[in-house]
Amino acid sequence: MKTILNVIWLVLCGLWMAIGYVVAGIICCILIITIPFGIASFRMASYALWPFGRTVIRKPTAGVASTIGNVIWIIVAGLWLAIGHITTGLAMCLTIIGIPLGIASFKMVPVSLLPLGAEIVPTDQQMPGGAPVRM
Repeated sequence: MKTILNVIWLVLCGLWMAIGYVVAGIICCILIITIPFGIASFRMASYALWPFGRTVIRKPTAGVASTIGNVIWIIVAGLWLAIGHITTGLAMCLTIIGIPLGIASFKMVPVSLLPLGAEIVPTDQQMPGGAPVRM
């Protein structure tokens, strides 16, 4: 089921959102000082292409540097990418079949705003205690 949803997602909005992340990543890599933002943006482009079957967890070791970086990211590109996810989510929710895709787009808004200190993992990955990781 997740493969079917991923293919539909890729055709309807995943490719366009991934292109947005790649453009933001290229701009960040050109500016040299923002290369960590570019790397996070490329990681998010991968997630935007094929989101079903993966989830985002926050790294407990993320510190003040990632918080400061996330504030800068929101100003530089995060707000625009979040608006893109909200817009595509609303468009997807206009049809009954698109509602799961719209919900997935809405779930990507927090990580599009705060990508530093986040990790993309398969949904079936377990924490050491045995509980599934979710965000």
